[in-house]
Amino acid sequence: MKKLSIIVPIYNVEKYVHCCLESIFRQGLDDDVFEVILINDGTPDRSMEVIADIIDAHQNIQIINQENKGISQARNKAMDVATGEYIQFVDSDDLLIDNSVSYLLDLALSSKADLVVADFIKKNDNEITSLLQEPIPQKDGSIKEKTGKELLMQKPQSGFSCIWKTLFKRDFLNQNNIRFIPHIYYEDTPFTYQYYAKAQLCLKVNWLLYVYRVGHASITGTFNKKKGMDYCVCIAQIWNYSKEDSFSVQLKQKIQDDIFAYFSMLFYMLSSYGKLKHSEKMEVISNLKKLAPDLSFKHGIKQRFVSFFYQKAPSFYMMSRSFYADYFQNKIWIITKALKN
Repeated sequence: MKKLSIIVPIYNVEKYVHCCLESIFRQGLDDDVFEVILINDGTPDRSMEVIADIIDAHQNIQIINQENKGISQARNKAMDVATGEYIQFVDSDDLLIDNSVSYLLDLALSSKADLVVADFIKKNDNEITSLLQEPIPQKDGSIKEKTGKELLMQKPQSGFSCIWKTLFKRDFLNQNNIRFIPHIYYEDTPFTYQYYAKAQLCLKVNWLLYVYRVGHASITGTFNKKKGMDYCVCIAQIWNYSKEDSFSVQLKQKIQDDIFAYFSMLFYMLSSYGKLKHSEKMEVISNLKKLAPDLSFKHGIKQRFVSFFYQKAPSFYMMSRSFYADYFQNKIWIITKALKN
């Protein structure tokens, strides 16, 4: 059995995937210690061709070819065949920081932690090119032991659901039947809540693991009706998790506050992005009501106010949000930016 399985879905990334795979093999790990599972998710470009040299050079690469089914099913398929004691997810347009995995893997194997979570940095294409020329200053590697519920209580809104900064224990995933919801965007978020809610021993490590590439086209770069519907699925799933009997009152409230933030983001995206008609926006809201019929927020005046209009007058609330976005939001942002400068 391998110590680590690195899972890399591949779709339309011929410009970036070679750099990604190169970084995986700059971790100071012998090839017999880990496996790399590449899922060719029916990519229509030359992604698989441009990495042929790396595939030929290493015996620990496994390739799974499938028709395009989306990133959730690609990852789920790879998890089903993975043999590593731990699993790491890497997106094929990003990269790992040199010699960052071995330290975290040693911690995971020695502690048998359910998960080991590190840090990441965001860089654009030009910054990444410069980054490859010189080493990144590493953090001190200090460790804090937490339960998954404690991490949920402490979680910041930004970066929490980025699964690629974490090593997951494979047996724990399988024993708890934790998988990604198929056919949706934003699949990382419910996956993360489900895992953290059940995890006992977690290591939060002050250590840089991952470079997230920003500033290029991606599935999160635009918003449409499909993404709105998928966001509803995520909100509903987390809402159901928040009712877990084993959760303290404080943790339930924290998760429901998180849900309110996601709920607010949904309305922000509906009102600010894309060319959705009002009828399409209302279809998305109706879908959320169907998936989570008891969804309501009561923590503070703002939550109660928003919850009232969402439940009693959703069309009016949506129209008012869209009106604000069309006529005031951008102007306020421009003025705020000017004042800061």
